[in-house]
Amino acid sequence: MAFNFPITRLSVMIRLLRAILLLSLPGLASCSSLYFPPPPQVPLLTQKGEWSAGVHSNFSGNTALQGAYAVGEHIGVMGSASFLHSNKKEDFFGSKTKRESIDHDFVEGGVGYFTRLRKDRRVLEVYGGLGVGNTKRTRFNNETNITTETAEGKLNKYFVQVNYTSKDEKSFHALGRDWDFNYGTALRASYMQLNDLRVEGVAQAPEDNVFLEPITYTRIQVLGPIQLQLISGSNFGLRSRKFLKASNSVFQLGVIVNVGGQEGRK
Repeated sequence: MAFNFPITRLSVMIRLLRAILLLSLPGLASCSSLYFPPPPQVPLLTQKGEWSAGVHSNFSGNTALQGAYAVGEHIGVMGSASFLHSNKKEDFFGSKTKRESIDHDFVEGGVGYFTRLRKDRRVLEVYGGLGVGNTKRTRFNNETNITTETAEGKLNKYFVQVNYTSKDEKSFHALGRDWDFNYGTALRASYMQLNDLRVEGVAQAPEDNVFLEPITYTRIQVLGPIQLQLISGSNFGLRSRKFLKASNSVFQLGVIVNVGGQEGRK
C-alpha cells in the first residue's frame, strides 16, 4: 500500500527528526545512573526457523548486538550484548576539564511466545528473561587527572516484555524511490539490582529499582532483508535511588536483518 500524498511524507519526516533529536538528548545532560539500558529487542518472529539479528547505537556510544531465533512455531529465544566505554565532558555545556569515564558491559537473554493476529497482519510477542553486567563511572579533572568520584557495581536484571507490530508495509516516496516501512510498540518492565556497590572504594548498601520502558519503533526497508530501525521511548524508575535510576536514554538507531519469516499476509 503506497501513500504518496504530502501529509504522509511530512509525518514520516517528523518522526525521523524527532527520533534524531531525542537521540542527542543523552549528551545534553549529566548521567548519574550506573545503568545504561540496551534497547528492547523486537525480533518480530512469525514462524519456526526464522531468525533476526541487529546492531543498535546512539550518540552516547551505548551499542547493542542482538539476535533472536524461532525454535518452534510459537516459541522464540533472544539474546543481546551491550557495551558503553566513553570518556567525555560531564555535560554538554560543562567545563572541558571536568571529565566522566564510563565502562558498562551487559548481556541478557530471554525466551518467549509469538503469534500473528488480525488476519495475519499483526505480530504479538511476549518474552521474559534475565541479564547480568558490570558498570563503573569515574569522574575526574582532565588537567590534573585527579579523581573526584568513582562508583562501580554489578548488575542483575529480570524482565518481561510485550511487542505489538504491524506486518503490513506502507511506503513513502523520497530520493527518487519508494521506501517500505512498518511500525510498532513495545513495553518492557525490569527489576534491577545493583550489588557489590562501591563508592570511592568503600562498600555501600545495594540498590534496586523497577523500570518501565515504553517505546515505539519504525522500520524502513533498505535492501532485501536489511532494515533501518529507529527507536524512541522513555525510561521510568518507580523507586527513588541514587545510583540506580532512570536517567539514561533508550533512544537508538539500528540496522536489522530478518530472514525466513512470513510476509505481511500469508
